[in-house]
Amino acid sequence: MEKLSYALGMVIGHNLKGMNVTNLNSADFAQAVADVLAGEKTALTDDEAQTTVSTFLQQQQEEQSKAARAEGEAFLAENAKKEGVTVLPSGLQYTVLREGEGRKPAATDSVKCHYEGTLTNGTVFDSSYRRGEPATFPLNGVIAGWTEGVQLMAEGAKYRFFIPYNLAYGERGAGQSIPPYAALIFDVELIEIL
Repeated sequence: MEKLSYALGMVIGHNLKGMNVTNLNSADFAQAVADVLAGEKTALTDDEAQTTVSTFLQQQQEEQSKAARAEGEAFLAENAKKEGVTVLPSGLQYTVLREGEGRKPAATDSVKCHYEGTLTNGTVFDSSYRRGEPATFPLNGVIAGWTEGVQLMAEGAKYRFFIPYNLAYGERGAGQSIPPYAALIFDVELIEIL
């Protein structure tokens, strides 16, 4: 039973650490666990406990979102100063890696592209190159930064786009890979307009 108790404590500890709960009062935590397991009256009602935890998690998320937004904005401000970077009125930035010689798509066209998307820290979150096959999609069905940027390209071109959060996945992010307010970097190769 001692081993199980310790193991359960480890599991809960890892979960708390994953939630960024680092300065927990372990005596109060242990007392609450003991009270619940013994069926004793707890210092908080279940509703109060739920509200307290929800408020904490919401504050954590807001702090992470502010940090991600500031990080993305700082990255884009520095990037805009680099040689070869073009900044559009929308805030979209790009560099030309290779010019193409084919047609340029309209927002209503479907395109076939190879691409790799990364966060500003270099973490790859999506890559058609890694999957080994290009992707096909309608330009008006993707994030605004892609819709605007890919229209600048001619078939055969390869550009690198630096996309502010408001032209990407916004204040919500996307899944586990793209946090809220994240600025994104995409290398995009326009293979053909369909």
